[in-house]
Amino acid sequence: MTTRRQGGVNQSGLRDHNERLILSILQRHKTVAAAELARRTGLSKPTVSTILRYLQEDGLVRRGEPVRGKVGKPSIPIELDPDGAFSIGLKIGRRSADLLLLDFTGTVREQLHTTYDYPIPDAVFGFLQEGMDGLLEGLPSELHGRVCGVGIGTPFELWKWHDLTGLAAERFRSWKDVDFAAEVARFSDLPVYVVNDATAACHAEHLYGRGRDFRDFAYFYIGSFVGGGIVLNGTVFEGNRGNAGALGSMRTTGPLGESQQLIDTASLHLLEARLIEAGLDPDLMWGNLQDWSGIARYVDPWIGETAQELAKASLSICSVIDFEAILVDGAFPSDVRNELVQRVQRYLVNQDKRGLIEPCVEAGTVGENARAVGAASGPIFAQYFLNTNAGLSSI
Repeated sequence: MTTRRQGGVNQSGLRDHNERLILSILQRHKTVAAAELARRTGLSKPTVSTILRYLQEDGLVRRGEPVRGKVGKPSIPIELDPDGAFSIGLKIGRRSADLLLLDFTGTVREQLHTTYDYPIPDAVFGFLQEGMDGLLEGLPSELHGRVCGVGIGTPFELWKWHDLTGLAAERFRSWKDVDFAAEVARFSDLPVYVVNDATAACHAEHLYGRGRDFRDFAYFYIGSFVGGGIVLNGTVFEGNRGNAGALGSMRTTGPLGESQQLIDTASLHLLEARLIEAGLDPDLMWGNLQDWSGIARYVDPWIGETAQELAKASLSICSVIDFEAILVDGAFPSDVRNELVQRVQRYLVNQDKRGLIEPCVEAGTVGENARAVGAASGPIFAQYFLNTNAGLSSI
């Protein structure tokens, strides 16, 4: 991959920007020597040295062992300190919720999981409150002050995705009026960051997965319903109202030519319906996201149909922006993901690509935990890393 120089600012008073720039480079490349940081940022070596000293004093970076064997002084690698910052991430799903503690390098320190028939607000926030207490109990007391926020990943317009009736339906529709920050403020003073769950998954892939290798890409995450996100200029672009990359709402056609959305033709709820129709328990898929060999006869046709839809959608996306890559991930075993990606690549060969540059389609690497990890990354990214798309949504 070609190394791109990122522009720094040497003027006084703008150290926050330069700190974020350096922290972002370290996050992306893991370990970088001070001289290389100066080259990548365009900042002077004394400026970089001063910033690194401040960052080390703040506990955000640490120096590795000197690398010897070359002419001149030994090179000292710089890296993020895992204990530099922490955040809480909550993924609200249609069947389950996940809560985790993420450290500064993207490592999940501890995780909790709960299941339900439908996510009712009282139960979800109760799980969050109790779970946060448990997660923080396992963190040394001297690090509690380094927890920088709570990130919540939730489906867009969650209150519309149900088939309940009566009182249960009324309780579920109460999600429409939920103020997430106010709910969390009842038991925590940490700042709250709310993001679409598929966009959260895109954040995780961009920061910690295959997305590190691309400056621009579109991303599909296939859960109960397919969703997605887009990365532009090295940062996830959330859009004017936080709904950019709503790839599940892309138009497609059904078997009779009727107008449908991608969520109707490329989602895991379709596989679930196949299992139910065959008299099988859907827990065969949801309860074991590492091995679907026992339901392979149902999974294989689902992969074929989904791959065709993703191939068409990928070309539609690239007719707007010629992304470097299309990444595909989801809540399924890695072998299913890899087969799905290979099928998409094969289907693209015979698609009408006039006027288009055929996209590179590859597998994501974060997997089923992407939504919770991405939600947790929100507070850390907002407070410590550089958003190269800052301001674009409001221009």
